[in-house]
Amino acid sequence: MKRSRTTSLLLMGAAPLLFSACQREPEVRQGLYTSVDACARETGDKASCQEAFASAQKQASEQAPRYASQEQCKTDWGQDRCVEQRDSQGHSFIGPMMAGFFMSQMLGNRRGFNSAPAFQDRNRGWLRPTPGARPDTSNAFRAGNTGMTPITSAPNRAVTVSRGGFGARSSGRSSFGG
Repeated sequence: MKRSRTTSLLLMGAAPLLFSACQREPEVRQGLYTSVDACARETGDKASCQEAFASAQKQASEQAPRYASQEQCKTDWGQDRCVEQRDSQGHSFIGPMMAGFFMSQMLGNRRGFNSAPAFQDRNRGWLRPTPGARPDTSNAFRAGNTGMTPITSAPNRAVTVSRGGFGARSSGRSSFGG
């Protein structure tokens, strides 16, 4: 009798976990945008687009590749894409200009989003800082596209994807990062 009672209590405690694993995956809208206006046209949420752009600009100064000279930078990024920049600690460096930004937003939750800077190389390919990579705070010069991930998303087009919860896999028609 005690064993069946313990089993019943255990099953009752585990039931919420089992049901939550079966719930529908939340949908995420994400995109690569070249301007706040392009983002607002696709998402209908100009305020979030402005916040995402500002956040990406701040991240760009910390995560952009750093070069010792304009010539070295232009080799990877092309003419007119390299500028002198300052990070949050006031250190100056030569690096590529931010050419766009990413915004990822849970549908039904207009307030929360993630953003990241995007850079365009001399071959017009898109790159972003590798997710989870720690920014270089030593102000050391990094060679080439170290710490950058190629992007397969088309610019100025929002795509809705499903993001899995417990035991699920992500699925969608496009890739957010690479």
